[in-house]
Amino acid sequence: MGLQAALHVLYPPQCISCMAPVTSDFGLCSDCWRETPFIAGLVCDRCGTPLPGGEPGETAVCDDCMTTARPWGQGRSALLYRDNARSIVLALKHGDRMDLSRPAAGWLMKAAAPMLRPGMLVVPVPLHWTRLFRRKYNQAALLSRALAGLAGQDHCPDALVRRRTTGSQEGRTRDDRFANLVGAFAVPKRREATVSDRDILLVDDVMTSGATFSAATEALFAAGAASVAVLSLARVAKDA
Repeated sequence: MGLQAALHVLYPPQCISCMAPVTSDFGLCSDCWRETPFIAGLVCDRCGTPLPGGEPGETAVCDDCMTTARPWGQGRSALLYRDNARSIVLALKHGDRMDLSRPAAGWLMKAAAPMLRPGMLVVPVPLHWTRLFRRKYNQAALLSRALAGLAGQDHCPDALVRRRTTGSQEGRTRDDRFANLVGAFAVPKRREATVSDRDILLVDDVMTSGATFSAATEALFAAGAASVAVLSLARVAKDA
């Protein structure tokens, strides 16, 4: 019996969400899979929100992205932020479930496929150092590192810094969210050469209004990035 088989006898694979028995490591059981809203089909090319109808290979832009300036080029998300997807995100973010970054990277890889290009630099949205000190890890950096490894792309976890505390965005209006993050991010001097003339894939755990991605994208362009695409594990959608 091989080592992996022996380990499976001693420690049978469990669902990453409910811990029920499953057939392979880092998988979801059938019940949790049904309760996890993966995004598929036609999506907005700018923010990744699902759109009705559509043909294979078709691209479209949602109403929000037609009326709200998006400084980045393309955007995608793997999940809708509801049901079991919300539980997974919160477990990764607040529950010390760092192991969830491994299966999440596979979901992100699938979602990011239309945006990936050779030589991209994968960059996470940073936490302010005070929040990082309290939380001990940045969930966006865990996701971006795992994704970069799968995609064979360069990873720079400190390409961006959050220059000031911005507090929680929860409960703020859309306009307040954007205003709260103006000038919140910067590329440190030591990373300007790394970012300059690079195609950037910017990664975060959740996208709501897009305010965080907008502010971070503007900082990357200010440092000379050639292009920016954004990717989140989960997307808050109006009909979610």
